Amino acid sequence: MAVEAVIWDFGGVITTSPFEAFNRLEAERGLPRDFVRKVNSTNPDTNAWALFERNEIDTAAFDLKFLEEATALGHPVRGADILPRLAGDVRPRMVAALMACKDVFKVGCITNNVQTGHGAGMAGTSGKAAQVAEVMALFDVVIESSKAGVRKPDPRIYQMMCDQLEVDPADCVYLDDLGINCKPAAQLGMRAIKVGGVDQALAELSAATELIFD
Repeated sequence: MAVEAVIWDFGGVITTSPFEAFNRLEAERGLPRDFVRKVNSTNPDTNAWALFERNEIDTAAFDLKFLEEATALGHPVRGADILPRLAGDVRPRMVAALMACKDVFKVGCITNNVQTGHGAGMAGTSGKAAQVAEVMALFDVVIESSKAGVRKPDPRIYQMMCDQLEVDPADCVYLDDLGINCKPAAQLGMRAIKVGGVDQALAELSAATELIFD
């Protein structure tokens, strides 16, 4: 394939995955492993998480709705306890790869986020905001679900990115740590890379772009 653009997810790709932080929370509280992920994947288009990432509810409503959903699944957890766990640590090798791609291709970022100052590519601020802002400034186009009102895996958000970058989906490589988000990208014609770790992701990105990454 001829590559014109490389499109990146943020949390779990540029940064460490929030699922790691969720697992630590679960261990601390004696919850089943991946319980938070189970809550987030139940009714994925209409649950608290989906509404919050589309900016259809505020922080207070998310807190209570997440608690209601978690309680229904057997373990009361407040949404307010989840938010501080969202912001991962920036992965230097992924940032270096992003910069290398930027020298050759157009680069974009599609991130599901919330406007509360927590999380990947957040619209607000947090203790990691300055570092995140530096990375975000590298992208030619950034689409945040909380600003666009559309979230992955809705195919529209991928097409929005292609329209703004002025590229065809078939000429794009897309990286995301969730298979559910890679699927619509692939269906549009992108080369989708499911990120399971830095070494694996960079090896597949190198094969797709013919660039060499450290």
